[in-house]
Amino acid sequence: MGLVLEKLAARFGPEIAATHSNFGDDTALVRRERIVEILTFLRDDPGLLFDFAMDLTGVDYLGEEPRFEVVYHLYSLRMNHRVRIKVRLHEDDPVIDSAVSVWSGINWYEREAYDMYGIVFRGHPNLTRILMYEGFQGHPLRKDYPKAKRQPTIGPEE
Repeated sequence: MGLVLEKLAARFGPEIAATHSNFGDDTALVRRERIVEILTFLRDDPGLLFDFAMDLTGVDYLGEEPRFEVVYHLYSLRMNHRVRIKVRLHEDDPVIDSAVSVWSGINWYEREAYDMYGIVFRGHPNLTRILMYEGFQGHPLRKDYPKAKRQPTIGPEE
């Protein structure tokens, strides 16, 4: 187990559901209830200093429960290490607290996950579609989204 995972386990114990470290790539599956606190710890701990949220994405595991996963890819410029934080969300409650207060740049990543998967980021300052138009129905990266679905057409604003 890498240093990052050891520090997470020591600080959060039961909030860390599972971890693995393959080829120097640390990954932790955490519970959503304390995600902002966990991310803030990763950013602020002097031995970790994850100052760069490289990416956030959603994953749809259609047929599994919990169905959705939010994945944070974090990097420390000073320490030159990275970690992947994962949170699973149930289909009937795909809600997680926004991390915009931790890294302001994660704003658009959260909007993309909302737009494409329907994952709601509680407390987000502007949780609106970012890739699809406002009248678009559904979330196109969900595995059960009908690829032949007809959408309402939009024209120039009048």
